[in-house]
Amino acid sequence: MLDTTPLIAAVDRFADRLRAAPQSRLQRGAAAEALALARELAVRAQLAEAPGAEPRVMPDAGMFAAADQITVAGRDLAVVLRDERELAEAVRLVEESLTRAGV
Repeated sequence: MLDTTPLIAAVDRFADRLRAAPQSRLQRGAAAEALALARELAVRAQLAEAPGAEPRVMPDAGMFAAADQITVAGRDLAVVLRDERELAEAVRLVEESLTRAGV
């Protein structure tokens, strides 16, 4: 079984920073960046679970839900990852998104 601890840790770090960020930072783009990441992680998880099926788009639940959305999507993806390459790519996505979010 693949150890997905690096992905879970990266997602948790991003979520914690979002939760600690002031509302002004969330409004300046951090929440939008987190939602974009959550949507990407969710699509990857859905495609891994049901190849060929049309993935559903994660809804925008508001800036204060962004941390929860990346947490859920990251854990969903962690369950279905198959190899180290996919894991490394997912961790890279989270880290790059965190940098862009500026939190």
